[in-house]
Amino acid sequence: MPAEIMHLTDPCTGDVCIRMLHDSGLEIRVMEMPDFSTSYAQFGTRFGSVYRRFRRTETAQEITVPAGTAHYLEHKLFENPDSNVMAAFSSLGASDNAYTSFDRTVYLFHTQRNFYEALQLLTDFVQKPYFTKESVERERSIIAQEIREYLDDPSDQVFFRLMEGLYHAHPVRTDVLGTAESIAAITPELLYQCYEHFYQPQNMVLCCAGNIRAEEVLKIADRCILPKKVPGTELLLPDEPSVPFRTRTRKRMAVGKTQFSIGFKSEPARGMERLRQSLLASLTADLLIGPVSPLYQRLLEEGLINDTLDTDCFSGDGWFAVLAEGESDDPEAVLEALLEEIRRTEQAGIDRVLFETLKRASYGDTLISMNHPESACSAMLDSFIWDGISPFARTEVLAQLHAEDAAACLRERFCADRLCLSVIEPEYPDNP
Repeated sequence: MPAEIMHLTDPCTGDVCIRMLHDSGLEIRVMEMPDFSTSYAQFGTRFGSVYRRFRRTETAQEITVPAGTAHYLEHKLFENPDSNVMAAFSSLGASDNAYTSFDRTVYLFHTQRNFYEALQLLTDFVQKPYFTKESVERERSIIAQEIREYLDDPSDQVFFRLMEGLYHAHPVRTDVLGTAESIAAITPELLYQCYEHFYQPQNMVLCCAGNIRAEEVLKIADRCILPKKVPGTELLLPDEPSVPFRTRTRKRMAVGKTQFSIGFKSEPARGMERLRQSLLASLTADLLIGPVSPLYQRLLEEGLINDTLDTDCFSGDGWFAVLAEGESDDPEAVLEALLEEIRRTEQAGIDRVLFETLKRASYGDTLISMNHPESACSAMLDSFIWDGISPFARTEVLAQLHAEDAAACLRERFCADRLCLSVIEPEYPDNP
């Protein structure tokens, strides 16, 4: 039974997220959307690739794990000695998957039938780890092949080389999958240790959206969620200088056109302030070089960019970066044009009309996205990972942003001495 039930309501649309704190410590978030035929579930934990070093609070023991451990653990949880988890989902008519990112691991499925049976299967297998020396060793070659494939992916390489340039020591500079060398050190004992620390109900969230009922989800939790003693874990992050590790990084690969990623490093934030700063940074980046900005149109006309150029804000525990990435024959010229636009905007001031246009567009996109069970489910999980804030907080925060806030963001988060340019160039036969 839940120790606490709270109804989080979107003041704009009236949509409701039912938030239940189960007596096991698990947080359950449900959005009932009876007009949809497909329902979604995500079972996530705050354990991602940056969780490389942590401390047991009751003993002060510090533990360090190899890069790629969270992803390795995700793979191995699907292995069960008694049944084939994927085949079991398929027999129910459900499509299952999982992913590991920098700050989380998530197990999920969607289905048009047998939702509650699939939900029971999801909660069951995630809570029953089974690691042996033989099975862990067998998985090593599979993940090593996955790592090799990512090393051949230019979009992955341009991003991670940017992170390596921006960050000196923060584990965000390392690929989520780790390296062939780091995964060689992963053992069953290590996986069980990480599971004990991070796969506890108090560190997890179960999000469901679609043609479902919250009380039925709660019944599944009552039957399946196993209360456990939490060992107490504190994430430890290295000291990170404010300046980037390097300002340029280049690599040649088999690409048809040069790819680039520009990143501006700045101070991290948490909770609601992280959400506010992320939204501000995204709006400011779009105002500078987004698809409706004058600079974007000029660069497009001059042939310096194409329509692949995009902006993003990338933030988490101990990191915050604003990105602009795309394709160009002259990334240095694109960077110089962006820096000039930053200087011009600082002097002339924020274009208030453009800022309000971008804000309304973001506001509308957010409202539309919450009208689908899959994106609603993801929003509930995101808000939990971001320190438990409401899944509807995005529109509330957007409504309170003004051009003056964007001007402050421009000064604080688009600094020329905190940037790195990552470039992947074509590897021509005569220029290996």
